[in-house]
Amino acid sequence: MSLIRLDGVTKTFAPPSKGENAVVAVDDVSLSVESGEVCGIVGYSGAGKSTVLRLVNALEIPSSGTIEIDGTDITRLGERELRRLRGDIGMIFQQFNLFDSRTVAKNVAYPLEVARRPRAEIAARVDELLRFVGLADKARSFPEQLSGGQKQRVGIARALATSPRILLADEATSALDPDTTQEVLTLLQRVNRELGITILVITHEMDVIRTLADRVIVMENGRIIESGKVFDVLSGPQQPATKRFVASIIEDVPGGDQLRALHARHPGRIVTFTIRDGDVTQGDVFAALSSHGVRFELIHGGINDIRGRVFGHLTLALTGEGEAVQRAIDAASAFAPLIEEDVHG
Repeated sequence: MSLIRLDGVTKTFAPPSKGENAVVAVDDVSLSVESGEVCGIVGYSGAGKSTVLRLVNALEIPSSGTIEIDGTDITRLGERELRRLRGDIGMIFQQFNLFDSRTVAKNVAYPLEVARRPRAEIAARVDELLRFVGLADKARSFPEQLSGGQKQRVGIARALATSPRILLADEATSALDPDTTQEVLTLLQRVNRELGITILVITHEMDVIRTLADRVIVMENGRIIESGKVFDVLSGPQQPATKRFVASIIEDVPGGDQLRALHARHPGRIVTFTIRDGDVTQGDVFAALSSHGVRFELIHGGINDIRGRVFGHLTLALTGEGEAVQRAIDAASAFAPLIEEDVHG
């Protein structure tokens, strides 16, 4: 049984002003997240991804459809039961949402104080969590004394305070620089791997999906347009929006003006080979080309490591006698699929 399950969920908001149409933020969405999984939802602004997160946390009620957490339809729960449910769901935010007037330790302690846990239990849990996120020496500091990355680590510690089974991350790295983003993503990987917590992450950054998620769901205009394992979606995107996201982190096959520019700079025949998670390496392709006496230069693309699996496009400029070049291409394409873009101009 899925830990999180949405079935035919639609969320409609009242029109922003008189005479305008109602806003359909989520439109007939069905999805499931398995226990222990890291699932990413990616989409541009207005895609509906943050509304999905608020629906899972019961901060919004669906207009239609059902939402189940561990087999329980949360749309039928009363407020007292919903409060208990939210204790099993941690949340981290883009802007951290820390209390400026509280120390780091007091920020982490807050959910436990609300739950009326004993003081000694709170102190022990706060100490444990601050050590886990690497901030044991910042317990008495205030948020204004912390960097952005440290603030987010406090946010993660606070979200883990009640030992939730589910962690929801809403654009959790969007306010951070690249190095700090990687630190936070590494910490979230530990949360999933060491604590077994299921993570649902909302982002518009495909690099976050590549680094963190097992599976990705792509949303556009309130609907799911594509989903699958991260490797499968990144190595073979189907929808235009997905292709735009993938192109932001993976060099695609050159075409049009880009290809003409490559021809202007590089003599010879330009071909592209695709390598996709097998026994074949770029060295195999290079060896096949070299065995036919053909000179080659890598002019575009490269190999990407996606959660331990490899995928990429190698665009090469080949020079040599015409028949030898063709024999070399035939030999190399036996190892890796050939996508040939040979435009002269």
